[in-house]
Amino acid sequence: MLADTAKILSTYGDGFMLRTDSDNKIQEFCKYSNIPVINGLSPSSHPTQILSDVFTVEELKKKPISKLNVSWIGDCNNVLNSLIAASVKFSFHLSVGCPKNYKPKKFVLDWVKKNKRYINIFHDPKKAVKNADVIFSDKVISLNDRVDINHKIKEFKKFKIDEKLLNSAKKNVIFLHCLPRGNEVTDKVFLGKKSHVWQQAANRVHVQKSILLYCFDKLR
Repeated sequence: MLADTAKILSTYGDGFMLRTDSDNKIQEFCKYSNIPVINGLSPSSHPTQILSDVFTVEELKKKPISKLNVSWIGDCNNVLNSLIAASVKFSFHLSVGCPKNYKPKKFVLDWVKKNKRYINIFHDPKKAVKNADVIFSDKVISLNDRVDINHKIKEFKKFKIDEKLLNSAKKNVIFLHCLPRGNEVTDKVFLGKKSHVWQQAANRVHVQKSILLYCFDKLR
């Protein structure tokens, strides 16, 4: 049982990071663990990724993310859910570009409304990136996607991030991607001067260390 596993692992170390296919498993693990539990990834959220991404944005832009326009182009998945949560927490403007049948889940939008914030959802990628300082994306076909892959790729065809789409954003826009990539972005963009995906990936190490310090009440 997961409860037994949580109790045993609590004796093995001072903290535990859990990546899981079930949000309920995280809740149950926390219930029976007596050490800090970090959500490394779940079906509905990926908070450690987004904390690292916020750090990267502010490092590159040299200003608080609250003063920036952020855009997301692609599937409305767990990474976006956490980016939406961050937009509420840090009060930055967020626009989402996605097909009509792939917008954020109702429980996410209801939560945003409950917190008296809003996000803009566009079904035209050019409108979604207008005035964007930052453009985020993620793989359209996720590891555990149980969908008609060819149909989904077709639905997202016009949302592929290329140089033409970047030209609809601000001149100094930066591109970020949590990796691994698929066919949602061209090589010219992904490997281009406006892309900072390698710095973004490297920063995960530093932010994860900060999360651990926070859990152990050692953060300065």
